Amino acid sequence: MEKTRWGILGTGRIANEFAEGLSDVESAELVAVGSRSQASADRFGDKWQVARRHPCYEALAMDEDVDIIYISTPHTFHRDNAMCCLKAGRNVLCEKPFAINAEESAELINFARASDLFIMEAMWTRYLPLYVKLREVLAEGRIGDPRLMHATFGFHRAFDPQDRLFNPELGGGALLDIGVYVVSLASMVFGEADTVGGHAHLGRSGVDESNAIILGYPDGEIASLTSTITGNTAQDASIIGTKGTIYIDGPFWRGSAMRIRMNDCEEDELIECPQVGNGYNYEAIEAGECLRLGKLESDIMPLDETFSIMETLDELRSLWGLRYPGEG
Repeated sequence: MEKTRWGILGTGRIANEFAEGLSDVESAELVAVGSRSQASADRFGDKWQVARRHPCYEALAMDEDVDIIYISTPHTFHRDNAMCCLKAGRNVLCEKPFAINAEESAELINFARASDLFIMEAMWTRYLPLYVKLREVLAEGRIGDPRLMHATFGFHRAFDPQDRLFNPELGGGALLDIGVYVVSLASMVFGEADTVGGHAHLGRSGVDESNAIILGYPDGEIASLTSTITGNTAQDASIIGTKGTIYIDGPFWRGSAMRIRMNDCEEDELIECPQVGNGYNYEAIEAGECLRLGKLESDIMPLDETFSIMETLDELRSLWGLRYPGEG
């Protein structure tokens, strides 16, 4: 099998996680890296045995020996970095959230579609074996009609205005960093929300340090979601249906098992979904398979859904009065 030739744009923590994930994908080969300096590119290249090491992102984008580029930079740079790659004719896997807002997301989606290039949001949880099985369970109607969903994602980070999580210049705050996980899960279960509400605490640097979200859907379904960067939560999720409930113990976003409890049963059914590697390999497999099939987007994470999720995040931030520098 001809291998998909990958490039990685950026050399930070997530770039290293993705490189580790690629090492577990037989159909993939990491051939190039691009950084903001030659020294950084060389350090990353030495660590992961990458032959082609570019001292700037533009040089990576122009590398014709690369089939697809993974964007690992902070989300305020996603639009510019991904667009640089698309304009050079490269396919793109872009880390979540897809961009800083829906307007930037639309620019990427529209350009990729007009250029017949593949682009996909790297919402890595969506591709894990657990969530493949979860979609099957829901489609089979095992718990009847899903009516409610609860999910929480939170951890404690000491306040530091230079930390990207607290820095508005880097799109800081709980919502875009971890809240996107719970919003994306609700989207996967219920589809596009038609009512959006919630409350957030904006901290000393002006970003949302904690938030609570209520999403409503056309057939009456409700999602209750929370995220915070100031306290540890259970990081669990539950989906309540008319016949039973699915429980995903924390951390739900990288889980490998779920429990189902039917309304007329006092015991849970455990469904284990073991995974290979660190989890980032599954999104790489999906992107590579799409390229081999000539598909320009993934059925698992469709571009219209990515855009819809960004619209929901925008609406929440508008309710909270949270805008980032540089937004119109």
